[in-house]
Amino acid sequence: MKKNNLKVVKIDKNKSLFNYEKKILINELILDLKLGYYDFEKEKAQKVKFSLEIDYQDKNPSNDKDLRSIVNYATIVKLIKKLIKKKHYNFLETLAEAVFNELFKDKRIGKIMLKIEKMEILKECSSVGIQITKKRSHDKF
Repeated sequence: MKKNNLKVVKIDKNKSLFNYEKKILINELILDLKLGYYDFEKEKAQKVKFSLEIDYQDKNPSNDKDLRSIVNYATIVKLIKKLIKKKHYNFLETLAEAVFNELFKDKRIGKIMLKIEKMEILKECSSVGIQITKKRSHDKF
């Protein structure tokens, strides 16, 4: 007769059995702003396009009655608008770093892919820009 190798596992009711991996998508947020190194870029606003993928983890499901239970895309858009009004950025990279610094204040966020494109700077191109992905250091890249 075979011996039963099953073990009884007690589940702590205070611990979740699941982890959620969530992603916020913001596609083609287009804003007018003064951005650039050259004098003509400092004088006249230009169209700049932002696209973001924000990965975050949560041990709890979203609560339909609590806005704090999610990473809110409207809050992220407001944050970007606030950053571009606060100061002039010479480079897309320094603007990106400012966005990262603000968003990573939310400890749930583990990874951000940010694409910023200038849409009116070179007439031969529909846009030029950068794409940077930044992760918390405790994660593997």
